[in-house]
Amino acid sequence: MKFIVDNWMLIAIVLSSGAMLAWPLVRGANAGSLTAQGAVHLINRQRAVVVDVRTPEEFATGHATGSKNIPLEQLEAKLATVVKNKSVPVLLMCASGGRAQRAVAAAKKLGYEQAQAIAGGLKSWKDANLPVEKA
Repeated sequence: MKFIVDNWMLIAIVLSSGAMLAWPLVRGANAGSLTAQGAVHLINRQRAVVVDVRTPEEFATGHATGSKNIPLEQLEAKLATVVKNKSVPVLLMCASGGRAQRAVAAAKKLGYEQAQAIAGGLKSWKDANLPVEKA
């Protein structure tokens, strides 16, 4: 007991740093998001489908090669027509990753359990020197 009383500050630091390390696991940080390289791996190995959730105008300025465009507002209505097999990975992409995270929630609600957002969106895709095409 004397040890705890004498070293209460060190014990508090250890507990708080442990809690800070564990917090992302508890909260589920980066759940459903992956790197551009991880996306390429899923595309090549599991025939993942890349869905760009940006507007058609944004999509026309440049998009990942082979990606399909379904604006976020139309995702729930059109995803089933573009990706018929709900067991294949669906990789959602936008400009920087924010809209794609919202799209993951919508896709999972529709039954696409392997839906994931590409972290950093098209920006990280370009930064990884992956192919981009213009419409």
